[in-house]
Amino acid sequence: MTKDAFISTPMKKINIAIDGWSSCGKSTLARQLAKALNYIFIDSGAMYRAIALYFIQNQIALNDAVAVDNALGNISLSFQKDPQSGSNEIWMNGHNVERLIREMDVAAKVSDVAALKAVREFAVAQQQMIGRQKGIVMDGRDIGTTVFPTAELKIFMTARPAVRVERRFRELRAKHPEITMEEVKANLESRDLMDSTREVSPLRKAEDAIVLDNSELSPEQQFALALAWANEKINS
Repeated sequence: MTKDAFISTPMKKINIAIDGWSSCGKSTLARQLAKALNYIFIDSGAMYRAIALYFIQNQIALNDAVAVDNALGNISLSFQKDPQSGSNEIWMNGHNVERLIREMDVAAKVSDVAALKAVREFAVAQQQMIGRQKGIVMDGRDIGTTVFPTAELKIFMTARPAVRVERRFRELRAKHPEITMEEVKANLESRDLMDSTREVSPLRKAEDAIVLDNSELSPEQQFALALAWANEKINS
């Protein structure tokens, strides 16, 4: 037996793209898979939310192409691990903005911002650069179609609209007791329309994506299912 026979072959690394509608738990599943596989989790939605936050804070007019380009040139995004939770959180220009990007004013603006060609090109270029190293789990709306069209595993998440509204309402009510179910429903419907009809990289299922409808699944059940899919791809 040769010496080379004792050298173990490193486990193959893949890229995992998770797309789908708002409030389907894409980020939760992506974080779980990244942790289980010791992969890097990139929250693409957080990137767009951070850009939207910058535009709000600096009163950038979305119909002013020059102002948008200048603003993007002043934005530096990164993900840093929180020492307490161990989760990756987004930083913008040296500041942790993880909490600020979850506010309702950002949620109401993010689809409009993400629809801009210059914004998407800015974000996609950064995401693709990260993905070259493999071992990435990324969630968003156009990951399997635009960002990582050659990802080895693509998952498209969905759930019944009423289920999604209820989930988002429960999530927001803790921070905003005054919010109503009607407001949440209107926000989700608006985002769905914007995401699926925008001219640049609209939300759609990649032809080779696996559909995961979690309307009736617990987080544990959907994680087990997705992890099995990932391991099948890794070991194939």
